[in-house]
Amino acid sequence: MITIAQLAKTMRKILLVDDDAELRRLLATYLGRHGFDTLLLPDTRQLDAFLDRYQPQLLVLDLMLPGEDGLAACRRLRARGETRPVIMLTARDEPVDRVIGLEMGADDYLGKPFDPRELVARIEAVLRRGTRPPAAPDPEGGVTRFGGWLFDRGTRQLSKDGQVVALTSGEFALLNALVANASQPMKRERLLELTRGETTEAFDRAIDVQIHRLRRLIEVDPARPRYLQTVWGIGYVFVPDSANGAAE
Repeated sequence: MITIAQLAKTMRKILLVDDDAELRRLLATYLGRHGFDTLLLPDTRQLDAFLDRYQPQLLVLDLMLPGEDGLAACRRLRARGETRPVIMLTARDEPVDRVIGLEMGADDYLGKPFDPRELVARIEAVLRRGTRPPAAPDPEGGVTRFGGWLFDRGTRQLSKDGQVVALTSGEFALLNALVANASQPMKRERLLELTRGETTEAFDRAIDVQIHRLRRLIEVDPARPRYLQTVWGIGYVFVPDSANGAAE
């Protein structure tokens, strides 16, 4: 017979931060039925301590929180190099709010009110992006060199002069998809399929936001990109260096 302790070890751990006590209780119960061990916080005062101590696989973060709001918390975590997936919850579901959340480093965005089944689907989709190609480490992807950068698809690392630059799961998935299809223009719809999963709502602007973030990281002049170029009317293309852009 499987004990409660043994069952807990097999459950995937996530952290939910929301100031609505009733919603926290309902979601913890529902998520528990779907294989998630859900840690709960009403605000971000203990967020860092919980992340360090319990090592959850994913963070579900409400945008409207007392004190430090979700956007500020997400921005702070990404600035310190935190790459754990983040799903943002908010009572506001306007496109501009979703764009802001993605710009702060969120991996996905869900507006309230929502069906708990949709939250489970979003969590599963984001975790899949973090556990299998193309969003996951690609052991056969090799190392791609461009403009002084080293992009190791096997270890999910982007580095320059020995300094590793932290990438969110969404940023890695997008760069990985573009590098894997070097010199081939990729439609936004295809990039969404490769990086965000079929269960995620199609949101073309999300790709634009991630491209903007990646350009700020790797391009000498983000306004005139050398490697992540726009293909008007289609989408984007990764243009490698002529001599050393291929994977090693």
